[in-house]
This record gives sequence, structure tokens and C-alpha cells, in this order.
Amino acid sequence: MRFIVRSVSSLGRKDRETPRRAPLGAPLDRGAEQTRSPFLPPDPELALGKIAGTHAAVLNKFPVVAHHLLVVTERFVPQEVLLDQDDFAALAACLAEVDGLAFYNGGRDAGASQPHKHLQLVPLPLGAGPWPAPIEAVFDAWAATGNVSRLLRLPFRHAFSLLEPSLFDDRVRAAEHLHEVYALQMEAIGVAEEGPVAANDAANDEATAANDEPRQAAPYNLLVTRRWMLAVPRSRERLGSISVNALGFAGSLFVRDEAEMAALREAGPMSVLRAVAA
Repeated sequence: MRFIVRSVSSLGRKDRETPRRAPLGAPLDRGAEQTRSPFLPPDPELALGKIAGTHAAVLNKFPVVAHHLLVVTERFVPQEVLLDQDDFAALAACLAEVDGLAFYNGGRDAGASQPHKHLQLVPLPLGAGPWPAPIEAVFDAWAATGNVSRLLRLPFRHAFSLLEPSLFDDRVRAAEHLHEVYALQMEAIGVAEEGPVAANDAANDEATAANDEPRQAAPYNLLVTRRWMLAVPRSRERLGSISVNALGFAGSLFVRDEAEMAALREAGPMSVLRAVAA
């Protein structure tokens, strides 16, 4: 498998401008997180419009690839809340229009940098290789049985599901099916519902209304294309100074400078993924 590794100068600026968050399991100050959300409202120069009546399409302020789109809930929902039917309706609407890779960083230790729930979408292919996403080279010739399976050549815990590309001809059916498969994958990797998110007393009424939304039991990454879905539980956000988000599990990694590139070469990209997966 040949990984794509990009040196991205915007990563350093993103680190400087993004406040660090409390670890998973710590009490959430919903009011404080909502106040600092960059999506309430989104930058008008980056906002593109609404999706499915519940989400906003916003260009990424710190893009790692061209045409990097964020799919953001219009009301504040914490990033650690499990994805729901509305999230998948917005996702299905995007994938029906764009043959791309959608991904989700479920929690800070999975690479999330913002507390406000948002999915992301980048167009395929990710590079010039023979596969739309490099990770597809080790998908065991698409061997999969049942709704959720495990692929023998991926050396870390995961859940994999095949999708019918024609699914996205019907966005309502696509959203329902994606949500069903997602629930099965969350069970398979052990990050299904932990319980409601605790709201801080300072949170406003809208945040408090979301108090009953189920929170993930552990950090994870989710990747979705028109053809497959992959979920990976996470143990940590980085190996050394090398940060890994969901795109890493598609075979696309990012470094800040030559020192990180050298460290990645020495460790080996797949070893890095294995180290940060649960």
C-alpha cells in the first residue's frame, strides 16, 4: 500500500488558533463550547448554504486538500454526540452530488479540533494512484460478508461494510441505510451509546434541550464513500508529534515539516495507524 503524505503549512496555524479541549469523559461546559464555536454563525466568506434543512455547508478555513467541505449542524451539538438520522440525511445529500470521501472525527483523541458537531467531505480520488483512496488496496478484493465485517489485511480494530453505489439515487433510503449500518459498526467496535451528554448549568436553553442526545463511549473515526463505510476506534490522537485524523485511515497523512516526515518514514505509516487505533 502506498500512502499519500502531504506537508501542510496550515496545520501549525490551526493549532495556534484552536483552543485545546477537555478529554473525553470530562464534564462538558456546553455554554463555553457553544460560545467559542466558529460555526455560530459560520464565516460568511466560507458559508455555502443549507443542507437537508438541518446542516450548513461551510468551506474549511484550514483545508488540507482542495474543495474541503464541512457539514455542520445548524444548532450546537457536541462532537462527541453519536451521529443521527439528520446527520446521515445531510451526508447522503452530499454524496449524491459529489463522489467523495466523507469522514468524521469522533472526539479530540480521534482528531477533532472543534467542539461543534461537523462531518467533512473531500472529493475523490485522494491522489494519482490506482485507487480512489489508497486504503482500498488492502480491502481484500472487497471481500465482505453480512452488514459488517472485518478485513484481514487491516492490522487494527475496525468495522467494514460494503455499500451499493445506486443507494444514493434515493437520498431518503440512503440516509436510513447509512444510519443502520453506522449503528451496527459502532456496536462492533465498542463505541456505541454511553449515555446522555451532561450539560453545564451555564449552557443556554438550546444546549440544554440536547441533553438527552447519546454520547459515544470512546473516540473513533468514520469514513464513508458511495461504495464502503469504515469505522476505527481510537486510543490517542497522535504518535509523537504526528497527528492523525480519519483521513489517515484512508491512506492520507499530513505532516508539518521535514522532521515529522522523517519520523513518519522511520516509523512506517501503517505502524502509525496501528499505534493510534484502539
